[in-house]
Amino acid sequence: MNKKSLALKYLCFAVLAIFSNLGVQRIVFSTGDSQAVYVIAVVTGTAAGLLVKYLLDKTWIFYNSTSGLKGHSKIFSRYAMTGLLTTSIFWGFETVFWLIWETGFMRELGALIGLIIGYSIKYSLDSKFVFGPVTEGQQT
Repeated sequence: MNKKSLALKYLCFAVLAIFSNLGVQRIVFSTGDSQAVYVIAVVTGTAAGLLVKYLLDKTWIFYNSTSGLKGHSKIFSRYAMTGLLTTSIFWGFETVFWLIWETGFMRELGALIGLIIGYSIKYSLDSKFVFGPVTEGQQT
């Protein structure tokens, strides 16, 4: 698979994960707007996006065939660890935008910017520390 096709597929999967993340956040925010609701929304949205992105990346970006609970646990743990840095970028942008403008639109804009930056970094981390680089011979 050429780099352009891989980048387009990765971008599409990032968009799906972003929609999952922000969609879950919107559901949680529909229950209120306290600080506790904010924390719950950000954490549950992040978990949803992480799971969607992991399953898509593992299968369709890195073509990893690991199976079973033990195998998935090992790979997912590494995947989540590389996500710590990228999640802090995402949460940082989302929170700063919320604190400055105090509107849902600006919070989501901050989240979107943070997620784009984070996913750009995450591919490099995942190909180095989680799955290994994608090689030209890998097929979908």
